[in-house]
Amino acid sequence: MKPIFANDAAINQAVDLLRQGRLVAFPTETVYGLGADASNPDAVLRIFLAKGRPVDHPLIVHIPNVASLDAWALSVPESAQQLAAHFWPGPLALILKKRPKVPLEVTGGQDTVGLRIPDHPIALRLLQAFGGGIAAPSANRFCRISPTHARHVQEELGDAVDMILDGGACQVGVESTIVDLSGSQPKLLRPGHITRDQIEAVLQTQLLLTPQVAQADAMQIRAPGMMAIHYAPITPALLCSATSLAAIIADLIKQGKKIGLLTCHTDLSNDSHLGAVIRMPAQADAYARVLYSSLRELDSLHLDLILVEQPPQTELWRAINDRLTKATGVYPNF
Repeated sequence: MKPIFANDAAINQAVDLLRQGRLVAFPTETVYGLGADASNPDAVLRIFLAKGRPVDHPLIVHIPNVASLDAWALSVPESAQQLAAHFWPGPLALILKKRPKVPLEVTGGQDTVGLRIPDHPIALRLLQAFGGGIAAPSANRFCRISPTHARHVQEELGDAVDMILDGGACQVGVESTIVDLSGSQPKLLRPGHITRDQIEAVLQTQLLLTPQVAQADAMQIRAPGMMAIHYAPITPALLCSATSLAAIIADLIKQGKKIGLLTCHTDLSNDSHLGAVIRMPAQADAYARVLYSSLRELDSLHLDLILVEQPPQTELWRAINDRLTKATGVYPNF
């Protein structure tokens, strides 16, 4: 499916397709989403089929405004109101107890639903014109690299999607922060552009942290992105520290491996033994913006291995390190 520039006519066509139970990929500030009418169970099931995603994995419902919370959430606690006031529209999804009418296909069979208002003009125009909730995980094959350009969706899903709205490159580049407000204490399920510190400052309380889930246990997968393996290229990828990078590269070269490298500090751009080197930005926001497109570029080069230099391990880099940890393995003996 060839992407279509997202003008008014294209958005109106997308709305018609969504109302017919079809799939529309569209840009958000984080990544491109694969959208379906969240109130239509059959349409939602098409998302899982297109992605090859297990049906017990919940989806995030994108809504046009804060007033729409009441249509999906059984109750909206003060904590949700505070976070919505500070961060919506924006890359933050809230997990709340769902209303009985919310399809279990959306929630992975659970009694909670993930909700957010995206901070992207095309996504907002689409939502406002549609007038309802759009369930939209990332528009890629399950566990693969998320798309940040319309062409990535075309490469990944082809004709499995009925329309791709092209809104250019995503400005955040990694998926939304997810906070679970359905229990007695707020819990960070997935880090993102909005940091733990920012959320705790608004709520005036500490967030519980949820470890990644190794197996696809429906009782543990409370939100997207909780698997231990996710966001991964097809080419094997390894995360390694700056201090071990040179030794690992030397060992792989001895083995005759064709290597690609993502680095943000070590300058190896002149190493002729490397198949490709992508120099990443030193600032976390800029790094996140190009992370997935850079991994896709290396993944397209038919390399034997992709090496990723470990970025700083600070709160600002938490979301990036989360995605890289899930996308890579660890080199033996280092």
